[in-house]
Amino acid sequence: VQLVESGGGSVQAGGSLTLSCAASGFTFSDYAIGWFRQAPGKEREEVTCISNVDGATYYADSVTGRFTISSDNAENTVVLQMNNLKPEDTAVYYCAADRVVVGSFVPRGGYVPKQLCNERSPERWGQGTLVTVSS
Repeated sequence: VQLVESGGGSVQAGGSLTLSCAASGFTFSDYAIGWFRQAPGKEREEVTCISNVDGATYYADSVTGRFTISSDNAENTVVLQMNNLKPEDTAVYYCAADRVVVGSFVPRGGYVPKQLCNERSPERWGQGTLVTVSS
């Protein structure tokens, strides 16, 4: 079971970056996937989450309108497109996965990704990728 992030780097304020999370070793379509971040000296916080069951998404207020999450069940990949980056977006970004389909229980709707993002306790975490935004 593995989550591997890529695409981090340095960019000036106002710029864009695209992060990818490649998943393997589990049934991707049974999971919700989230992006979380941790800035130096701060607690880990949610960024955005998506359910691979129906594509429902949830965004933290701080990134709404600037970041977009998308998931490709055929490629087992989740992409985070980050636009209009700000210095306060500087952090290590982590991909995380949590199983939501259990047996015949197939949850749908916006509460699924919101729950993953708000509870911040997914089953699996990636190793993280650093994003640095300079002013």
